[in-house]
Amino acid sequence: MAIYGYARVSTRDQTLASQEAQLRMAGCTKIYSEKISGARSDRPELAKLLKQLDQGDVLIVTRLDRLARSTRDLLNVLDAVGEAGAAFKSLGDAWADTTTPHRRLMLTVLGGLAEFERELIIARTGEGRTRAKDRGVKFGRPTALTPHQRQEAIQRLSNGEAQADVARSFNVSQATISRLAAPSPFEASVVAAA
Repeated sequence: MAIYGYARVSTRDQTLASQEAQLRMAGCTKIYSEKISGARSDRPELAKLLKQLDQGDVLIVTRLDRLARSTRDLLNVLDAVGEAGAAFKSLGDAWADTTTPHRRLMLTVLGGLAEFERELIIARTGEGRTRAKDRGVKFGRPTALTPHQRQEAIQRLSNGEAQADVARSFNVSQATISRLAAPSPFEASVVAAA
């Protein structure tokens, strides 16, 4: 069983000394430190620490915001800690402690609330998209050519004009024009059936 610490500051100008001192006083035998924004998902020292964790180990931070910037991020990290069979403890947030059954329950409840909140957001987003579609809002990238321009481009291609020349005249990529020249899947199936 090992006790690991994780210390993080956001900028190069900040110092890790205070966090490292608190973690040593809490009994951490190895401290992983980095100067990197907590909003970044690629935190190399945290990744090393999570890989190092084993059954019975404990990960300690001075405050939750040193470990994660959002509830989702925190729950992902805590899930990785739990998968390793390790425990977690925040010195500044007494409730954030998985070393006792009661505190594990508290984190489980918070995790459930966060999951519920995420499902509500997904549902509201889906309903909003449906309402927008009903109002005629088009999603995705706008078409490069108007229907009239597409007809004109197809006509010019059928007259033997080069795709590159047609693309240049409409200020679009040659790939856009080549898609007009290729038969649609429906047209290809009609031709094959005949």
